[in-house]
Amino acid sequence: MFIIQLKFSDNKSQAKDFMEGHKEWLQAGFDKGIFLLSGSLQPNAGGGIVAVKVSKEEIEEIVAEDPFVIENVVKPEIIELTPSKADDRLLFLID
Repeated sequence: MFIIQLKFSDNKSQAKDFMEGHKEWLQAGFDKGIFLLSGSLQPNAGGGIVAVKVSKEEIEEIVAEDPFVIENVVKPEIIELTPSKADDRLLFLID
């Protein structure tokens, strides 16, 4: 499992120019079953994603394809998490 932080860079003002491509990139991740959750980092600091079913190398490649990353709107940080305990609603994550 990976937690991806997409923190705004100095090019934050260009986000509007690449928002449509970023949304399409996010949707592709959800459609493939890789992204479980996405949302905004507060206060207005960027975004975050929870991803599963991929290797570290694969998620690095996927994140590199985000238009926000390509255009330096955000700086990505990929954190690998190996769940060892979860609420019953999330037990499918522990295998």
